[in-house]
Amino acid sequence: MNVLKSHLRITIETLLQNGSSQREIERVTGVDRKTIRRYAAKSPGVATGSEADEVQTPPPRPPAVAVSACEAHRPWIEAQVRLGRNAMSIYQDLVEGHAFTHRYNSVKRFVHGLRARDPERFDVLEFLPGEEAQVDYGEGALTRQANGKHRRPYLFVMTLKYSGKCFRKVTWKTSQQIWAQLHEQAWRSFGGSCRYVVLDNLREGVITPDLYEPALNPVYAAMLTHYGVVADVCRVGDPNRKGSVERSIQHTQDTALKGRRFESIEEQNIWLAHWEERWAAPRIHGRKKRQILEMFAEEKPLLQPLPLEAMRYFEQVVRTVDDAGTVQVGGSFYAARRAPLYSEVLVRVYSSEIEILDLDGVPLYRHPKSTRKGHYEIPEEDRIYNPSRKTAQLLARARKIGPHCAELAQQLFTRLGRPGQKALYGLTNLPRHHSCAAIEAAVGRVLASQSVSYQAVKRLLERQTLSSAPAPPLLNQTDPAIRPIDDYQRFWDEYSRHTEEHSYAHVDERT
Repeated sequence: MNVLKSHLRITIETLLQNGSSQREIERVTGVDRKTIRRYAAKSPGVATGSEADEVQTPPPRPPAVAVSACEAHRPWIEAQVRLGRNAMSIYQDLVEGHAFTHRYNSVKRFVHGLRARDPERFDVLEFLPGEEAQVDYGEGALTRQANGKHRRPYLFVMTLKYSGKCFRKVTWKTSQQIWAQLHEQAWRSFGGSCRYVVLDNLREGVITPDLYEPALNPVYAAMLTHYGVVADVCRVGDPNRKGSVERSIQHTQDTALKGRRFESIEEQNIWLAHWEERWAAPRIHGRKKRQILEMFAEEKPLLQPLPLEAMRYFEQVVRTVDDAGTVQVGGSFYAARRAPLYSEVLVRVYSSEIEILDLDGVPLYRHPKSTRKGHYEIPEEDRIYNPSRKTAQLLARARKIGPHCAELAQQLFTRLGRPGQKALYGLTNLPRHHSCAAIEAAVGRVLASQSVSYQAVKRLLERQTLSSAPAPPLLNQTDPAIRPIDDYQRFWDEYSRHTEEHSYAHVDERT
């Protein structure tokens, strides 16, 4: 046994007799616990006086296994730990309800041992060739910007789950459209698209994270629909669901980009493409023990075929239909009369086209995109009545009546201008009461005369109507259903006599 100074030895023996733990004695005295343990288990023959210097220290005995003071209360403490209680609350209940006389540190160490977690176990996710791809952003290598400073760009990586084949590209900016375009470039580099794409809840892909039905941003959702791909969004805080792309990003950063600097973003992309072809793709996959290029050769024929046309990108905004039945986009106005007034609609702004949809995504209108502000893009069939826009329609209706009517209508408009439209309305409404042949005949006679007007045509048609009307039938004076005139005379005579007698009798009564 190591020989301690007398004051330390006395202190240790006193603390041991008072029931202090070896850890607490070590903290108070600074003496190693092994030495304290030997003093606690010393035999009666060990010298403790001043002659200890002359006595040889015997070989140490095997240390006794320390039993926690909380062991007797293990079932109760385990139940409290399962309830989520902390060590201090358990200690207080032990003191008050279980006559516990030891220190709080014993309870703290015991609870800490119960809460020790086993290593987390991960499942091995296996998918069929061409079934799934995983995507994510990381950080690229330091790259010189236009201002001369170095900054790390965004590193986009898409990994095919079956083969491990990757597409890598760095970009300075990120947005909904850039995120979707990077997907397109990856699938075109692979020669086909997968059936599912796994991503986390970044804003470029997901607007509203949700465990059961996350809301994708409209540009990304339209791009996936265009390529026939379904998004499988990870749960929030569950990056292990896409562990393949996480490992690919780490492998790219540690092996291809670690310690490198690039003078431009293009230079870094060229290097990433070269590194993928020269080193990454030909390597043996660490878990599958096969070459990635060999597995990609099996997977490529099973990828979905790419559409012939690339995705048409757009910006989607929400607009309210005004009282004219239009929506305003970029300072121009576009018809949306199929939607109720003052209702909200979705507007997709393409490079050369405007598409209006209801809130359920059903298309309502497509308009060419206006190139000047203040322009109204309204089809003729959707325009509300306006006299200044009816001239062409009226002239077309006059041509349907006949050539003479068309000539008269053109003369009226040429001579009178827009105010002459009222005469055109009257001329084109004549077929309501007259036949087209009669109108053509009357208009022909008016054109041959000096008085060319709508009123002249109208008067001529009225005279023709009167002259062609049949004569009214003569009234019969005698008929079995008609009474003789003498009967009517006798009736009136009798009625008048009766009236006079009644009047005289009324006057006598009053007098």
